[in-house]
Amino acid sequence: SNPAAFLPDLARSLNSLGNRLSALGRLEEALAPTQEAVEIRRKFAQSNLAAFLPDLATSLNNLGASLSDLGRWEDALAPAQEATEILRRLAHSNPAAFLPHLATSLNNLGAFLSALGRREDALAPVQESVDIHRQLARSNPAAFLPDLAGSLNNLGASLSDLGRREDALAFAQEAVDIRRKLAQPNPAAFLPGLAKSLGAFGSVLSSLEQHEKATGIFAEGLQHIAPFYQEHPDAFAPLAGSLQDSYLQSCREADIKPDEKLLIMRKK
Repeated sequence: SNPAAFLPDLARSLNSLGNRLSALGRLEEALAPTQEAVEIRRKFAQSNLAAFLPDLATSLNNLGASLSDLGRWEDALAPAQEATEILRRLAHSNPAAFLPHLATSLNNLGAFLSALGRREDALAPVQESVDIHRQLARSNPAAFLPDLAGSLNNLGASLSDLGRREDALAFAQEAVDIRRKLAQPNPAAFLPGLAKSLGAFGSVLSSLEQHEKATGIFAEGLQHIAPFYQEHPDAFAPLAGSLQDSYLQSCREADIKPDEKLLIMRKK
């Protein structure tokens, strides 16, 4: 008798459905429920900002991610910008609750701007994301060091894209150091992240023509990702393929014979 009373629950379910479809690789199917969740939450936020703005920001970030997964970077930018603006306002009045979400949103926004070739514009949000995550990690390292490592990776990539490769190297190295420490007590959870950071670090080394060192870094990344790729090839093929291609390229540049045992993805 009162459909409006159940719309917030419907939006929550639609949000979850979009996330689950996306996680299963059903990217086109994930888009519609995610968009519907945004539309419902926007209507509720218009009448009750305090209650529904956080949920709207979450759905907007999910919509941006869903569109970016489909390569629709221009379309992804608007929801990412709106989510960031909302979360900045929320974090101003309640930093403990919303600073982590703002940092994540800034990271997403920087990634979308970078994908659109707007490299100068991408730097500021990624730098701010690193600053926030660094602040959060000082007070709660267990919760926020993984996020700091991810932001450092993106900052290194942004600086490298701008030709600031020496600056990029320091941040890429810091991300590797953090993820190496995290992976020691919990390799199952953190070795894929370490492999990704090693790939980013190796790429910066390659751009600085430190090819022999880059070869060793890419080789380590391949060693870490190999068991994950063998168990879940679909999930880890992009990272494994990128590491292997980079390893082979750096071997050529350094005039080093590749280690065949490291080539986990056989060319057809």
